Amino acid sequence: MKMALSKFLRTWRGFSTRRLPLNILCVSPIRSYSSFEKNGGDEAILPVLIVGAGPVGLLLSILLTKLGIKCAVLEKNASFSQHPQAHFINNRSMEIFCKVDGLAEEIQRLQPPVDLWRKFVYCTSLTGPILGSVDHMQPQDFRQIHSPVSVAHFSQYKLHQLLLKLLKDLDFNVCKSDELDNPELGWERKILMGHECLSIEPSSDNVTVGVSILKDGQKITRNIKCSILVGSDGAGSTLRKLMGISMTGEKDLQKLISIHFFSRDLGKYLCCQRPGMLFFIFNSEAIGVLVAHDLKQGEFVLQIPFYPPQQKIEDFSSEVCKEIILKLVGQKLEDVCVKDVKPWVMHAEVAERFVSCGNRVILIGDAAHRFPPAGGFGMNTGIQDAHNLAWKIACAFNGVTSTSIIQTYEMERKPIAHFNTELSVNNFKAAMSVPAALGLDPTVANAVHRVINGAVASVLPSGLQKALLEGIFTVGRAQLLQPILSEKNPLGSSRLSKLRTILDEGKSLQLQFPAEDLGFRYLEGALVLDSASRKANAIPAPTGRRKDYVPSSEPGARLPHMNVRMLNIPPDKATVSTLDLVNGGVLEFLLIIAPAAEAYNLARVSSEVAQRFKVSLKVCVMWPPGSFTGFTDGSKDSLHPCTNFIDVEEVRRSGTWSSWWEMCEMTQKGAILVRPDDHIAWRVKSEVIGDPVMEMERVFSLVLQKKLD
Repeated sequence: MKMALSKFLRTWRGFSTRRLPLNILCVSPIRSYSSFEKNGGDEAILPVLIVGAGPVGLLLSILLTKLGIKCAVLEKNASFSQHPQAHFINNRSMEIFCKVDGLAEEIQRLQPPVDLWRKFVYCTSLTGPILGSVDHMQPQDFRQIHSPVSVAHFSQYKLHQLLLKLLKDLDFNVCKSDELDNPELGWERKILMGHECLSIEPSSDNVTVGVSILKDGQKITRNIKCSILVGSDGAGSTLRKLMGISMTGEKDLQKLISIHFFSRDLGKYLCCQRPGMLFFIFNSEAIGVLVAHDLKQGEFVLQIPFYPPQQKIEDFSSEVCKEIILKLVGQKLEDVCVKDVKPWVMHAEVAERFVSCGNRVILIGDAAHRFPPAGGFGMNTGIQDAHNLAWKIACAFNGVTSTSIIQTYEMERKPIAHFNTELSVNNFKAAMSVPAALGLDPTVANAVHRVINGAVASVLPSGLQKALLEGIFTVGRAQLLQPILSEKNPLGSSRLSKLRTILDEGKSLQLQFPAEDLGFRYLEGALVLDSASRKANAIPAPTGRRKDYVPSSEPGARLPHMNVRMLNIPPDKATVSTLDLVNGGVLEFLLIIAPAAEAYNLARVSSEVAQRFKVSLKVCVMWPPGSFTGFTDGSKDSLHPCTNFIDVEEVRRSGTWSSWWEMCEMTQKGAILVRPDDHIAWRVKSEVIGDPVMEMERVFSLVLQKKLD
């Protein structure tokens, strides 16, 4: 019997008995979280516990709180990191931030001017010859044609500070481990610093999380009970490991050292002479990529290759790092101040499961997927994970749906994670094509390192291994000496020509991916596909090249952006994006229709059906441009008895212009149902065929994963 149980645990959904105690065996999916308030009538249970206080975890706590769901955040570190880390915020993430109490506007106000970061610069030193540059901002990026907000360049720790401020405005408290003398008062609205997750024990009613803290110099443990446990604790996720969830993909693509430093003199020079976001520096003494987080403040992060065990992190003291920085700068600087030095490993992996234990344990952000930094997909994908998950958790707690809707989070986000993994790997390989063109193929360097770690390591002492490795790399960097890398040298001229071709044809590292950032689409989950969408289900494989976004009204796609003007609203506030019509702070669906008799009838029916499903529905009537002249009553009479509606008219753009329904490739008899996360749940391109009541019951049942009682 014991052997049979052991075999079952090894094979059941990928769990590993080496990592999990027998009591981690997960329960079958539960139907409702509605009984979360008390455990057996005595012990309070926290609705949602989030492990990891990075940007993704903090954003999720904000979204849940605004939707009325109590939560708390655990963070194993005693203080927040000041290392800049991620810095590029794409269009879709900025759109989400637009709905978070002015967060997008604050980021735009505080970020460096776009002209200081729009380029990638390739050079032999920061003060030496420029080999080439790429401007990653195109004219359409500033015209807000496809999005109401532009991308941003803003360091992660600064974003973190803004999120903390928003949480404090929501009455959250940051608590150190020795400040919680009476945890019985409740965990909600707390960010618990210095609290490390040690164990997870799910049951049919809740999840018990064992937590370690340091108090008065002694480690003590506490248990926190929650209904849902969310792991947003980064690439090395403790929660993921405790659950025995493995990662699939490519490990150890590259090892690097990240050097965080300040130099106002360098920032001032680059501001005036060669502004940019990334500087790819290749010379015979050193190679590195400099990330200019803020040229005006002189804040930088230098990424350099790292080859352990021959190289050790202890080898990179502040003084050694300063020497490397100066070699890449090309001249002396007196004000270089190294703040932090960290090793890290680049992976391209996705977790085998995002949801476990009867929909009670969930992974988001880097805990669920870890990408190369090329293209900035890591934090952005995590932000969009949180946005997808929050409304579904709120639906389950509010009794709107069964808990099976949590499964649609994995159904929708896991394919996006796989796609973004492939896209970021392709972009990373594009970045590597530049040094390869200059005679420095990174795959050769990695192969040499593997040989030294293999056969050579068994016969040479570590000191000689290190000397051999550095000697080989010195010979390799000799390809970058000025007499070789010169237009006067036939070999150098050929290499420089190849580099220019790579940059001119967009085959180098890219910053923006509009087609993927805005055009990603869910193919299954909390949505209803129509016949046209089923035929268009295949999504082309990523190429690593920038492609333009094409608006789509297909189910699973993000709602297209168009500026509209609201009826009976003061002119200075009347014009908004269609995305603004979806209220991020309320659990509410949006039905967009035209002012046509068939559409009005569908809206009235949909409103009645939504009430029976206990979900809020707002109707948006989309009028052609100029319809509001002398028009005040709008759709009040046509939608009666429905009262939750808004009339808007399209704002005509200059140049070639398509109407809303033309852009969506629909007729004015059609309708679009939008979820609380701005994604389209269902559409009908023309009028509903058959009984509209039965159709809308079918739609809400499929989207909400729930049948009417």
